Amino acid sequence: MKIKSQRDFWSGLMFIVVGLAFGLGALNYSFGSSARPGPAYFPFGLGFLLAVLGGFTLFEALTIDTEDGEPVGAFAWKPLAIIVGSLVLFGILLPWLGMFIALPLLVFTSAMAGDEFHWGEATANAAILTLGSWAIFIWGLNLTIPLLPTFLAR
Repeated sequence: MKIKSQRDFWSGLMFIVVGLAFGLGALNYSFGSSARPGPAYFPFGLGFLLAVLGGFTLFEALTIDTEDGEPVGAFAWKPLAIIVGSLVLFGILLPWLGMFIALPLLVFTSAMAGDEFHWGEATANAAILTLGSWAIFIWGLNLTIPLLPTFLAR
């Protein structure tokens, strides 16, 4: 079988591998129930969906013709490092600064990885993501995620 789109082939393969890794990693934790999901519930479901999406992308790469085969270009190392660094920073800062500060910091630092950074768009994204995360994880699922910095919460 001939690869008709290299870009779709490699991205589909990456989605499948990452999705399977998350799904298999989640098997070490308790699933809980739909009413009270455990720590494996979300990563397993997300991994499954990611692997399915990768399967569709891989199928498309092998069946749909493209003009030039869509070769994979050079890796953009700087944006990749900025995004991975901002995720690591979020993981480190969340317990001390809380979600209301750490999440907007994540959005602003990761938005700087793009070529078209705009403060207004980043602020709107940070506000919507923070509000949505509060609604889902704190209000909806009753998870114990710190909201405020530890020195203000006492």
